[in-house]
Amino acid sequence: MTEIFLNRPAAMNALDTATLVLLDRYCTEVGADPGVRAVVLWAAGERAFCAGADLKERAAMSDEQILAQRPAFRSAFGALLGMPQPVIAAVHGFALGGGCELALNCDVIVADETAVLGLPETGVGLVPGCGGTQLLGRRIGPGRAAELIFTGRKVGVEEAEAIGLVDRRVPAGTAREHALDLARRIAANSPVAVRAAKRALRNGAALPLGPALDVEDAAWRTAATSADRREGIAAFVQKRRPSWPSAWSGRETAASGPAASGPAASGPAASGSTGGGPSAAEHEGSSADV
Repeated sequence: MTEIFLNRPAAMNALDTATLVLLDRYCTEVGADPGVRAVVLWAAGERAFCAGADLKERAAMSDEQILAQRPAFRSAFGALLGMPQPVIAAVHGFALGGGCELALNCDVIVADETAVLGLPETGVGLVPGCGGTQLLGRRIGPGRAAELIFTGRKVGVEEAEAIGLVDRRVPAGTAREHALDLARRIAANSPVAVRAAKRALRNGAALPLGPALDVEDAAWRTAATSADRREGIAAFVQKRRPSWPSAWSGRETAASGPAASGPAASGPAASGSTGGGPSAAEHEGSSADV
């Protein structure tokens, strides 16, 4: 299990170019690590999960510079959305614009009582551009998504839970703790089965039922023909905990793979795993900050 966290609390964890580059890097490296079974995305500070794009940085940009920055946004959010492991967002405080879209690009959203979510881009002459117009409707339905996007209205956690924008509502200050607990429960299951299930959920969501069931069948076959399936059934019969073969083979592969350690903590987006410790791609239970 790995944590990735935003670490610009003084800027309400707003997404500047440097942060996007690091987020892209960490998500790509962690996503490629077969030893990582679940990921938690959270943020430092008390006020915000993420206030969205860094508008102070953008205020000094020309139209050409804003367009030149666009690939960094698309690449970072694409790397997050494309991670094969389940990703859990632990949201507190403001999650607005790109911050809300960070959560939407995750598989499960855990939010505490302080959470306020919204896509207010139309109020500053923009359109949600990191999945908001597509992912919000898939979560809460097209009509509700249209109302929130067109008005830019922000919603508290009670309403967010009621409309399905938030999956689990938890007491203030405990979002990360609950997200980590959920990640541990996921990580206890077969890595092969969990990844196959995520592929089925993601790849079949926009398809008609018939083709979607074919996507599910392909995922089922992947799991059913794996060593994990044989071990899982044997463990059930023998009344013991399974020791997933894919988990051990994944760790062996990850040991020689790329590391996701970040730059020094004095950088614009402070790194995790400092002090000579293991990096995010090297073992479960590690973290990387951006």
